[in-house]
Amino acid sequence: MNFNLLTENLTNPALLFFVLGILAAYLKSDLEIPANSSKFISLYLLFAIGFKGGQELSHETFSAEIAWSILFGIFISVIIPLYTFFILRTKLSVYNSAAIAAAYGSVSAVTFVTAVSFLEGQHLELHGHMVAIMALMESPAIIIGLVLITIFNKKETTEMQKSSVIKHSLTNGSVLLILGSLVIGFIANAEQAQGIKPFTNDLFKGFLAIFLLDMGITSGKKLKSFFSFGWFPFLFAMLIPLFNGCLFAILSATVTDDIANRFIFAILAASASYIAVPAAMKITVPKANPGLFLPMALAVTFPINITIGMPLYFWVIQTF
Repeated sequence: MNFNLLTENLTNPALLFFVLGILAAYLKSDLEIPANSSKFISLYLLFAIGFKGGQELSHETFSAEIAWSILFGIFISVIIPLYTFFILRTKLSVYNSAAIAAAYGSVSAVTFVTAVSFLEGQHLELHGHMVAIMALMESPAIIIGLVLITIFNKKETTEMQKSSVIKHSLTNGSVLLILGSLVIGFIANAEQAQGIKPFTNDLFKGFLAIFLLDMGITSGKKLKSFFSFGWFPFLFAMLIPLFNGCLFAILSATVTDDIANRFIFAILAASASYIAVPAAMKITVPKANPGLFLPMALAVTFPINITIGMPLYFWVIQTF
């Protein structure tokens, strides 16, 4: 691996703010980002990514490569929950296994946003259709998680719960915002769109740094009680993302030659949802323990991806 790339990533200001957040939680500091501000920043990041993606998409011509890329993205979000579920079942209950499998099959918008910043550091452009693929990958994993519970524990779900979780997965706020922003960016007049470019582009990295500070504080608090579940969840949350990221970094060569697109596929495969999936699982599987799958996704997998993962996946793409 290129260790200069790893060093660059580890000294990225946004990542260092994430570390500061973990340190603040460890020291029991009263440092915190107000909930309303945190929500605004997360909405801003999704809006900015979606809008910029739409603008990029408006300059792209729909092709067979884009069509295959969309199918490949959906394939990732279906296959990962299937094999991870059976790994998890060796140690955990059906409820927890399905919830965690769905989280790892779905995607993390914040990891995606951080990956876009990483690409910019490598002087590579994000292609608009990858934003659409990210949004499309949220729902299939949630539905697969529900199907697994239905098969392996038929008494747990009702028809009403099934319809509720499917509706939630399709109308989730983060999915709706990023898809809506993508469409608006696509149809917006290019000259008019320049008017908000300072807001969508110039402020992006600053907002990302503050958001990662907030994520660090949240992660640090959740990590404290996490080890009461033993070492298996920690090892899973650390190793499976690296495996998924490297595997799909290599397999992505079957649908695209573009380095930026392959890197985003690796990140989407490696990331784990800690917003959409936990909300959906709360509706359908109240017995799944959020004190288990939330820290796995947020306090272990997220930092692994943004420290070791991104340089590793980039190296794999350049090598294979």
